[in-house]
Amino acid sequence: MTDQTRPLRVAIVGAGPAGIYAADALIKSDHNVSGPGVSIDLFERMPAPFGLIRYGVAPDHPRIKGIITALHKVLDKPQVRLLGNIDYGTDITLDDLRTYYDAVIFSTGANADRDLNIPGIDLNGSYGAADFVSWYDGHPDVPRTWPLDAEKVAVLGVGNVALDVARVLAKTGDELLPTEIPANVYQGLKANKALEVHVFGRRGPAQAKFTPLELRELDHSPNIEVIVNPEDIDYDEGSEAARRASKQVDMVANTLQDWAIRDIGTRPHKLFLHFFESPTEILGDNGNVTGLRTERTELDGTGNVRGTGKYNDWNVTAVYRAVGYLSQNISQLPFDDQAGTIPNEAGRVLASSGHPAGSTPAASSTATYIPATYVTGWIKRGPVGLIGHTKGDANETVANLLEDAPTFQGATEPDEAAVVKFLEDKHVPFTTWDGWYRLDAHERSLGEEEGRERIKVVERHDMTEISRTVLNRIEPPFITTNTGSSS
Repeated sequence: MTDQTRPLRVAIVGAGPAGIYAADALIKSDHNVSGPGVSIDLFERMPAPFGLIRYGVAPDHPRIKGIITALHKVLDKPQVRLLGNIDYGTDITLDDLRTYYDAVIFSTGANADRDLNIPGIDLNGSYGAADFVSWYDGHPDVPRTWPLDAEKVAVLGVGNVALDVARVLAKTGDELLPTEIPANVYQGLKANKALEVHVFGRRGPAQAKFTPLELRELDHSPNIEVIVNPEDIDYDEGSEAARRASKQVDMVANTLQDWAIRDIGTRPHKLFLHFFESPTEILGDNGNVTGLRTERTELDGTGNVRGTGKYNDWNVTAVYRAVGYLSQNISQLPFDDQAGTIPNEAGRVLASSGHPAGSTPAASSTATYIPATYVTGWIKRGPVGLIGHTKGDANETVANLLEDAPTFQGATEPDEAAVVKFLEDKHVPFTTWDGWYRLDAHERSLGEEEGRERIKVVERHDMTEISRTVLNRIEPPFITTNTGSSS
């Protein structure tokens, strides 16, 4: 049983929004009012925190990146400690975590591309959106260059990620230079040859997954002409019902309608939004993409579509699939390959994959859980919804964790210094929250030299060294719970 005279020790694996929201929920929980509180360590694979915000949001979206301000306040709290540059499964395992913590929450998100099983998907020039996003966001674990030779490009998908990819491809490098993109990304985008970007959705305007603001932002660039075919504006009974039920769906539909009836302007880069076109094959020659084949679809009355048997070939030489993210398997835990989630019930990890995330076992009392092990965010429910939706996930998971807390076996070495000694002994060059302050200051100083807010450091070694260096010396590995200072 957990020692009730000391703080509840919780490890959170993943320091993106989902993990930080879980830490915030733990701190705010009723458990901390009457009990000794919580002590939380956030383990992050990257040398820097913030996950999707830093490495999954387009650089020209400072509004979304502003969420970092709220997340920053949580990481400043004395109950929270950041341990970065630590690879779960290699540097530390679940068995190790059980030694030092009473409970573990996994919030590892989703950073891989979901498969699209159509002929030609493996041709040169066929890319996953997640890989491209990682490149333009300066992720340290991807190549420093990206092939941008295609003048005509296809993007498959009608969600916000598809819009981000299409917008970045259609903008000029100079348009994106004021953002935080590093030099290698700017040079790549400056040499980008794309003049036409075609976005394809297999259903209609009322079924698009764009948010209204994201969609309208496409039209703000002086270099991008957004074009919608009037023939693609079509609604059936199911579509009209969706518009009546959701103000956002109606706003998206209205925006697309307005664009479909306006005259085409003279902006140099064309961005076409195509609906009712279902990708069936990526065409190729000599191993390279030479086109895209789609089947024209039509509404069936319910908001779904059926094929018409009519096919169109599109002259493109690069294809980006933005059909969804996929979480990766986590060692020592069950995994639902189809859903891309850890099987769970309301955040409690199930001992087998018998009940996928989001489902309710026939008899909840018969469900078998892995003790003191929880999930939150996209690894819990799949990569759907906006960043803010993970707050609800975190609250649900944390409520169940606290309900279970009296039954925890408890950490055998709960002292905060014990896990740090473990990492020291393994010679893991981990980073800290104070280290983030140093990296943050360094990136801002790089930006200041060019009149920009920030220039992102890309190389993992450089990020780690900057984070761990204080007054020309390497920071001692041992750290204590942070106090929110920026030493």
